[in-house]
Amino acid sequence: MSLFGSFLSDEQFQCSICLDVFTNPSSTPCGHSFCMACISRHWDGSQVCRCPLCKKVFQKRPDLQINRTLREITEQFKSMKGVGGTIREKKGGTGGGRVSCTPDDFFDELKKLPQHLQSSAVMMSCQKRSKPSFPAATTPLASSVPDQSPIAALNNNYIHSPHSNPFIRTGGRRRFTVSGAAGSSHNLPICETHNRGIMIYCRTDGVCICPDCETEDHPDHDTVSVETEWMENKVLLSVSEQEIQEMIRQRIRKIKEIRTSVVELEQAVERETTGSVCLFSTLMSTFERSQVELMEVMEMSRRAAEHQADAMIRQLELEVAELRRRESALAELARSDDHIHCIKTFPHLSSPPHAKDWSGVSLNIDLGTRTVYRSLVDLVEKFQEELENIAEQGFPAAALEPPPVRTQPRVKRIQEYALDVTLDSNTAHPRLVVSEDLKSVMCGDRTQFVPNNPERFDTVVCVLGREAISSGRHYWEVDVGGKTDWDLGVAKHSVSRKGKIKYTPDNGFWFLSLRNKSNYAFRTEPSTDVHLNVPPQKIAIFVDFEKGQVSFYNVDAKLHIYTFNDIFNESIYPFFSPCTNKSRKNSMPLIITPVTGSE
Repeated sequence: MSLFGSFLSDEQFQCSICLDVFTNPSSTPCGHSFCMACISRHWDGSQVCRCPLCKKVFQKRPDLQINRTLREITEQFKSMKGVGGTIREKKGGTGGGRVSCTPDDFFDELKKLPQHLQSSAVMMSCQKRSKPSFPAATTPLASSVPDQSPIAALNNNYIHSPHSNPFIRTGGRRRFTVSGAAGSSHNLPICETHNRGIMIYCRTDGVCICPDCETEDHPDHDTVSVETEWMENKVLLSVSEQEIQEMIRQRIRKIKEIRTSVVELEQAVERETTGSVCLFSTLMSTFERSQVELMEVMEMSRRAAEHQADAMIRQLELEVAELRRRESALAELARSDDHIHCIKTFPHLSSPPHAKDWSGVSLNIDLGTRTVYRSLVDLVEKFQEELENIAEQGFPAAALEPPPVRTQPRVKRIQEYALDVTLDSNTAHPRLVVSEDLKSVMCGDRTQFVPNNPERFDTVVCVLGREAISSGRHYWEVDVGGKTDWDLGVAKHSVSRKGKIKYTPDNGFWFLSLRNKSNYAFRTEPSTDVHLNVPPQKIAIFVDFEKGQVSFYNVDAKLHIYTFNDIFNESIYPFFSPCTNKSRKNSMPLIITPVTGSE
């Protein structure tokens, strides 16, 4: 699924304070989510409650509650991530069509059936012509098997009798002989009428009888021995056995089919659950990123408009002051009696001073959010198409993997403009020590003997980069970890480098300062204090020359800090100041580090 591709990452379920998966997530009134414990500790002891992401200030500390929906989604995401996509066979259960036995176990159980069931099957075939009633069995053998009919007992006893031919034929009639039955009469069922062993089967009436019954009640009937009738019917037993075995195989196949369907159902539930969690998590992350970007763009536009307004007002005030001086000079000239002075001075004062035409100048009040909204519209349309495909076809198996976490779009874009910045040692203050690779600078304990060339700073411990920026966009990163004081930014080529310098945008300096390890500020008129909840270990500077913008970022936290908006009418250079050592408390160097893409 494509939206998952620019879309979640463990980072989609990460608290931006502890950088771990949410634990009891709670949402601030501005819409951002954090661990309940993390945001509580973050605000404890602070006089002002501010959102760590969008910097919105709350006049009263919000009464946070656990976001139960987000917590449920997070816990479900954790459990889904541990399943591994396999279905385990449950055993011993009877619900849902699952049994613990296999087909081999099933046949083993069939083989354990008692032998008397086979006899019952035989008697069923013997009774297919008629179903006569029999008196209750009186022999021990007939009563020893539960639920066994006398005929079944007869067959059972006869089958196990040691005598296989107890009949002889005399005069065309079969007769029971004492010698033939003497050894086995105690194993045969006894006819209650004649008290003789039942050894004959009458095919005409379909009953088992004794020899006297044959003579008295079944004359001229088709009679055979019970053994002969059984041997002939045994062929039918094999057919019945095959039919039963085929029925068993059909049912075993059906059991396998049902089990397969249950497994497919569980896989579908897992796929649907994982896919829906990824889908909605990605959607939530998309809207949250868009909200942060909107607030960032609006804040940058507001600051740019303020700086533009300040610049125009300063220029207008200078022109007003010049015009007032001209007006005062003309009034004084009008009161003067020195005609010669008036004649000499008037031509100069009569011509209007050089001034800008302000008729077509106006303040840019465009918030610059249209691009963000258009991007969000495209994402929503893409999500809607994806949702329609899912509604018609379901979640594909490939969609179960969560999408990779992407760098915030704005940070990733500016990193593409990386500039290989090096230090210009000819501009370095005499106390500064520049490394041989021109990538780091620190303040030494004493002044070095270096040429006092015109481009060198002689009062403030600072140094410029060698790369001139006169067009385009450029980006570099500086490691500031461990330092208590520093200055970073850009400066015009024409700035004053000798004596005391006022470091303001009006004098060609745009940079961020740190003092006493915690006081961050921008050198504007007046100075602009910045409150950073997460002290940066690495600062990124991004310059858009055509737009007149100098932006600062916390690289590790991926947070925008501040943006200057001005007009550049000449080349600018990277600016670095490690500040003084502060009795060895600030001896760490500023290091220009390679730019690597964040994941």
